[in-house]
Amino acid sequence: MHSPLSLTLAATTLAATMISGVSAATTSDTLRWGPCPKEAASPRLKCSTLEVPLDYRNPDGRQIEITISRMASEKPSRRRGVLLTNPGGPGAGGLGYPVVLATFGMPREVVDSYDVIGFDPRGVGRSTPVTCDLTPEQLARGNFPPYARTAADVARAAGSARTIAEQCATSSTAWMLPHVTTANTARDMDRIRAALGEPKVSYLGGSYGTYLGAVYATMFPQRGDRIVLDSSLGPGGYDVTAMRSFARGMEERFPDFAAFVAARPEYGLGTTPEQVTAKFFDLAERLEATPVQGVDGTLFRGITFDRLYSDATMPLLAETWQALDTDRPLPPGPPLTAPENATSSRYHVLCGDSRWPRTVRKYQRNVAVDRLKYPMLGGSTANIGPCAFWPGKRVEPPVRVGDRGPSNVLMVQNERDPGTPLAGARELRRAFGKRATMVTADQGGHGVYPLGPNTCAKDAVTRFLTTGQRPARDLACAAEPGK
Repeated sequence: MHSPLSLTLAATTLAATMISGVSAATTSDTLRWGPCPKEAASPRLKCSTLEVPLDYRNPDGRQIEITISRMASEKPSRRRGVLLTNPGGPGAGGLGYPVVLATFGMPREVVDSYDVIGFDPRGVGRSTPVTCDLTPEQLARGNFPPYARTAADVARAAGSARTIAEQCATSSTAWMLPHVTTANTARDMDRIRAALGEPKVSYLGGSYGTYLGAVYATMFPQRGDRIVLDSSLGPGGYDVTAMRSFARGMEERFPDFAAFVAARPEYGLGTTPEQVTAKFFDLAERLEATPVQGVDGTLFRGITFDRLYSDATMPLLAETWQALDTDRPLPPGPPLTAPENATSSRYHVLCGDSRWPRTVRKYQRNVAVDRLKYPMLGGSTANIGPCAFWPGKRVEPPVRVGDRGPSNVLMVQNERDPGTPLAGARELRRAFGKRATMVTADQGGHGVYPLGPNTCAKDAVTRFLTTGQRPARDLACAAEPGK
C-alpha cells in the first residue's frame, strides 16, 4: 500500500538514488536482457519483457507485456537463486526497486545471494499500463475521499466517485479492467519464475506487496522459497477494512510526531503533545473553511498521514504545518499528487480485488462511526470512493489466505505503522498459522527492511534470506533509542 501523496519511498526517490556497479552473472533463462527504461536506468540493472495472458482462463488468448528487471549477483559462487521484489502500491512500479534496496542498505550478503528481480505489475508503468483518463482535479484529491462530517457530505462525494468509476469503465484500456487484480499479478509472478528457469523463488514485498506475496504463497505454495512480508495488510488485502484502518493507524502513530514537535518549541506548534494535537484539529478546521496555497482540510490530513510514514520526514511535516499556520510558502517536498497511471492502476486493483459496499447509506454509517472513533482521519477513509460504483462482475472471488503450505513466511512489522496497522498484520499472522513467524519492532513508521532503524528486526530478515533460519517463535524487538 502506498501513502496518499507519494507512491513509496522507492518511487519518489528512485531517480536520485541509483548507484553504479557491474552485473556479471547470467542465468539460463529464456529472457532477452537489455538496458532498462530511463526511469530505472542503472549500470546494475538489466531489463526484459515477458508476454503473459490477459485472462488466465484463456491462456492462448490476448497477451499483455510485463517488464522486469534483474540486478544480478556479482558473486556467482554465492548465488542461491532469485529474490522477487515488490515495493507496494498498488500502482507503484518496481523496475528500479532492486537498486533502491541496495542503495538503502540491503546487506551485501543478501545482494550476493540472489539475483534481485523487480517488475512493474500488470497495468502499471511499462507493463501494459491502464488509464482512467483522470483529470488534474481528480488527481489532486489524492487517494482519500473528502473528509465527511455529515451524511450530506457522503452523498456529495458519491457523485465524483461514480464519475471516476465510469471513466475507468469507458477508457481506452477498459478491456483490461476485470483482469488487473492481485491474483493475476501473482500468476504473472509465477510466469516470471518459469521464464527465469527457477523451480522456486524467494520474495520480499512491502506494504501492499505483502498481500501480493501472501496471495502468491497461497496460490503457488510449493513455488515459494523464502517469503518475507514487511508491513502487512490483513488477509483481505487492500479492501474496505484496510481503507478504514488508515484512520486507526494515524491515531496510533500521531503521538510520536506530537512528542517530536513538543520537544522543539522553535516550531511554534505547541510545547506539549496535547497542544500539538489541538493544533492539528485547529489547522484542519481552518483549512476546510479557507484553503491555504491549495491545501484544504482533507489534503492537510493526507499530507500529515503521508509524512508520518517515516521519522525522517517529521521535520518536513512540522515545517509544512508552520507554513500553513502562517500562510508562508510551503517547504520543498515530494509531489502532492501521484501520476495518472499510478492512481488509475490503484483503482483497478482496489476495486477489482474485493467487494466494496454498494450503497451510499453504508458509507454514511461508516463515516458516522469512524469520525467519532478516529477523528483525525476517519471521516475521510470511511467515505465513499469509486469502488462503490465499480462496473461489471468480478472474474473470480478474492483469494483466501490460509495455513496450507510450507512454513516459509517471515513477517516483520512496526508496532505503530500508519499505513498497515499492527492489528491487520496480526490477522494475517493468524491466517497463516504454522506457515509464518512474525517479528514486531517497537517503533513507528511504515517499513522495516532495510531502511528502518531497528537492527533486531532487520537482522532477523537478513538471517532468514541468507540462511533460511527464522526465530523459533514470534519475536518482539525492543525499541532501540538513538538509532
